[in-house]
Amino acid sequence: MAQRSAHVRSTITAITATAALLAASCAADESGPAAPQGDGEPTKGGTLVVAISSDPDHLNPAITTSGATHTASELLYNGLVRLDEQGTPQPELAESWEVTEDGARYTFALRDDVTWHDGESFTSADVKFAFEEVLLKYHSRTQASLGEALTAIETPDEQTVEFVFDEPYGPLLQQLDVTEAPIVAEHVYEGTDPLENPANTEPIGTGPFTLESYQPDAEIRFTANEDYFKADLPYLDGVVMRVIPEESNQVVALESGEVQWLWGVPGPDLERLRADGRFEFLETSVNPGGANCIMTVAFNLDRPMFDDVDTRRGIALAIDKQQFLDRVQFGQGKVAEAPISSGISFAHADDLDDMPSYDPDEAARLLDEAGWVREGDGTRTAQGVDGVKDGTPLSFDFLHFSTFADYGELFRAQLAKIGAEVELRSMEPPVFVEKVFTEREFDTNVISYCNGNDPEIGVKRMYLSSNIGPVPFSNAAGYRNTEVDTLFEEARTTIGDEERKEAYRRLQEALVADLPYTWLVETTANRVYHSRCRGFSHSGHFAEAAYCDEG
Repeated sequence: MAQRSAHVRSTITAITATAALLAASCAADESGPAAPQGDGEPTKGGTLVVAISSDPDHLNPAITTSGATHTASELLYNGLVRLDEQGTPQPELAESWEVTEDGARYTFALRDDVTWHDGESFTSADVKFAFEEVLLKYHSRTQASLGEALTAIETPDEQTVEFVFDEPYGPLLQQLDVTEAPIVAEHVYEGTDPLENPANTEPIGTGPFTLESYQPDAEIRFTANEDYFKADLPYLDGVVMRVIPEESNQVVALESGEVQWLWGVPGPDLERLRADGRFEFLETSVNPGGANCIMTVAFNLDRPMFDDVDTRRGIALAIDKQQFLDRVQFGQGKVAEAPISSGISFAHADDLDDMPSYDPDEAARLLDEAGWVREGDGTRTAQGVDGVKDGTPLSFDFLHFSTFADYGELFRAQLAKIGAEVELRSMEPPVFVEKVFTEREFDTNVISYCNGNDPEIGVKRMYLSSNIGPVPFSNAAGYRNTEVDTLFEEARTTIGDEERKEAYRRLQEALVADLPYTWLVETTANRVYHSRCRGFSHSGHFAEAAYCDEG
């Protein structure tokens, strides 16, 4: 094992104490079901109908961080741990764990009563395979964080798995739930291309539900896993996820009783639904695709048009973020004030001097100086812009999911005011991923980048130089900065939130100076469900302990 720094040795006591508390909490929980919401005993049976906005394309959440895929598939899988509503790790596939070697070795004792949906036994070999052959290659958040830190995964026996690091690594337990690390079966994926395996649409998991049928662009039907390792769960006989693209149609379906659960609701309908009396609400920043999400515009830094930071800053200054919060999010969230979400309080930087705020006059001045000249109210054209032919209009495309169409419309309208012409290109997630991360055929785009509960989880993958490539929702901008790479490494190998905070502060100062992205709004969502249904949770296992009274 590599020699540790004096600073790391001086903080051994802190990480050991934290690990002991986490181990104690995991032993006390015993992986029991979530407490039902409301009074009365859970009711067995029935089917919950859920509206989803788009087809997920496949049902393997280990090869993508796509919210559409995770929303539609997490009920089929488990992580080594689950995170409770406070974000505290609790047992799941691992019944207990121990942290040793000053926080550089995590030893997990796995449950011995878990079977895959096809009846095969779950073992430590599945965990090792899932990480080494799938998650570390295709799950962008796992790749960018653990891929840089992990030395080895060891399996002393079928019920024990060990994660070994060169340095103490504090965030691991936050990265092992079904969203960040869904475990897939070795016997299903071994010797195949995980991206092409038929099991991606005919999945075999360990989760509370099994797949009954999948009709692309229509619906997904799940049946209760009768051999689920958590006693008495699930309560429901089944879950149906119905593809209803338009939010307004989802609300109509809820009000008519066609569906019982919405992942979110448009702002204009929220107050009416609150006054209806038939519905309950769960406000959260946690999503199946990840927690603490920021709607983020990426500039393709491979494009000569965006090579100059003053051009990028001029565009960023033309964006009125408050309008995005008010008109698109209808107040559900807050304006983004830093590259790291305020939900990660220890790492979020306050009062960053270079963070762009709405200033159209300064935007116009910077674009003029960058060589983008405007005559009258027309579109700006290049005059002396490096790498761009004189007379080229300041015109570029903006890729977005169909569900983010309102972001595109407002982005185009705001930039038109300062002489930039935006072409909107709406795409379903699989096509978007191919265009942005594989082909890199785009100028700008908008992505909901979920930061997770630690910058190692969901922030790092956006900026690391080594994370540019065909992995969904990785470094979309194609941003390279060795200083930023080094600061991420410094933050990873430093123990203690206060000590890490300084590295993340300097990192965010570098990011707002370079502006490979512009950060719009931190989003929250209101889940809405019929009041006769209870027992829901914030996570992708939202229906694991859910039940509905007759009605």
